[in-house]
Amino acid sequence: MDWIGGTFTSDAGWNHLERLVDIGNRMAGSPGEREALTATRDALDDLGARNAGVEDFGIQGWTRGTSRIETPDGTAECIALPRSPAGTVEAPLVDCGDGLPRDFADADLDGAVALVSAGVPDYYDRFIHRREKYYRAVEAGAVGFVFRNHAPGCLAPTGSVGTDADPLGPIPAVGVSREVGARLARRYAGASVTVGVDCETHRAESGVVRADIGPDTDRAVYLTSHVDAHDIAEGAVDNAAGTATVVEIARALLAQDADLDRRVRIVCFGAEEVGLQGSKREAELVAPDGIQAVVNCDGVCRGRTLQYYTHGFDALTAAVERVADRFGHPASVRPTQHPHSDHWPFAARGVPTILASSDDGDRGRGWGHTRADTLDKLERRTLREGAILLTALVADLASTDWIPRRDTATVAADLDAQDLAAGLRATGDWPFATE
Repeated sequence: MDWIGGTFTSDAGWNHLERLVDIGNRMAGSPGEREALTATRDALDDLGARNAGVEDFGIQGWTRGTSRIETPDGTAECIALPRSPAGTVEAPLVDCGDGLPRDFADADLDGAVALVSAGVPDYYDRFIHRREKYYRAVEAGAVGFVFRNHAPGCLAPTGSVGTDADPLGPIPAVGVSREVGARLARRYAGASVTVGVDCETHRAESGVVRADIGPDTDRAVYLTSHVDAHDIAEGAVDNAAGTATVVEIARALLAQDADLDRRVRIVCFGAEEVGLQGSKREAELVAPDGIQAVVNCDGVCRGRTLQYYTHGFDALTAAVERVADRFGHPASVRPTQHPHSDHWPFAARGVPTILASSDDGDRGRGWGHTRADTLDKLERRTLREGAILLTALVADLASTDWIPRRDTATVAADLDAQDLAAGLRATGDWPFATE
């Protein structure tokens, strides 16, 4: 148990967190993302993980320019959504409220600019992703998209659009704060507004960090996170904290290296924020039977209670509950599918996967995807506690018997039953050849 006490006093994870946020812009394909990939490789290598390295891959690059919303009375502050195309449109502004499917069905968006909230009402059964709202607006005939934050604080949200087939979205898209969005809806609904986005598109390089811990077995537990972030902030919660937690888990696992029954492969992805490009590529490179389970850290450290999506695998739910009981620490378990973040390309192939995040009572992203996603929102204690729990979970899964894969037809049926399939189809992300 020395590793537990060591984690309570370790600064390995927190120091790496500070290293990542101090880089600043870690946008996919940027020099900052490259620096983050290299720094993460070096951190794992310094701890003693084997074969630490970075493998590059090409992506569609996108670099922010200026953006604007012009109203009859002046300009409104906004920021472009990554992978928005460059362009300017002038059209009537239509308020689509929360952006539920029925909101788009009820609105006349043909030739209009859609104004859509980032939030989802508590009464609605599922989370609706930004890209689903964007592509529903496109399908309804919108020529521009304005994404308004649902959280107060004068914080415009970011977040990418685009698909694998078409990395750049078809219509200009910008984000505005809750306060600006409310003013636009109140004053200019039905009036003509101009939305303009300037940006540069180019080929770029992202990458994936890999390293190994434990015995050199054929099958491995994958411990994952993403190193990239949006260019407008430090990306502390999303997802420097996730990668820092992975580094701290690696330190703790190396302290008990001899006790691991299976190899733990650490994989830290680039280009998550622009379509899960790193993890999609990785999932295609690895045979599903070569993976014991995936534990993906994204959104940890927001709160002290960890939230686990276990994707219909009873064995994973049981593992989470064993660890929670062992430490007498609450755990929020959701056995449902969650088709977002870097675990999903593996889950879609039937691989046992866990998304580890935080249950802080907020259905949205909190400070994530805004300028306020900064280091001051996080605490060392929370990172250390989460790392202890997740270290124990990874070690437990490394000693667990073979967990049967789920066939893709069952995964698809779950998505339909949980009202998630429609959103994936709307965004072109339905991962199955047949329905």
